[in-house]
Amino acid sequence: MLDLGPAARRMTTLLEGVTDDQLTAPTPCENYRLGDLVDHIDGLTRAFTAAATKDHAETGDQQPTADARRLAPDWRTRIPTQLAALAEAWRAPQAWQGTTRAGGIDLPGEVAGLVALDELVLHGWDVARATGQPYDIDTPSLEGCMEFVSAMSTPDQLDSREGLFGPIVPVPPDRPLLDRVLGLSGRDPAWTA
Repeated sequence: MLDLGPAARRMTTLLEGVTDDQLTAPTPCENYRLGDLVDHIDGLTRAFTAAATKDHAETGDQQPTADARRLAPDWRTRIPTQLAALAEAWRAPQAWQGTTRAGGIDLPGEVAGLVALDELVLHGWDVARATGQPYDIDTPSLEGCMEFVSAMSTPDQLDSREGLFGPIVPVPPDRPLLDRVLGLSGRDPAWTA
């Protein structure tokens, strides 16, 4: 079990720093403007909370999407509340056990927890880069992400990366752990808006 609390709190802080005029800014996610990414974060918080509780009545098989036009006016208060609920849901041992579902895909609980963490950490970096905010994240979260992106970067998993990550960006092994995680996720650690 990993604690998603630090990554969720970091995301909350980053979202608090987003101004309305930044919602059209580019992000490291090639096809997402910042508002689209915020909408995606909104959806993933609900989907992965449902994955933790194994209660899919509200989320069903909804695929991950991103469209700034769907951002409700209350997103600045609602998403932080959802992030706190997400972190709390993954503190329950049963969240990490058995099988669950997220984005229409069946997953072992422990894998779904790593995916949720990965989404928070990587998209936290995306938000930070798009808005010019500093980004730091705790070592256990980074180590959990490295475990996941490393497993998804083996030659036999390259087809599974489609739609989840971009092509691997080579990063020297002596670079910081965050840079190596970013590279394996298909992000260039040097990206700027």
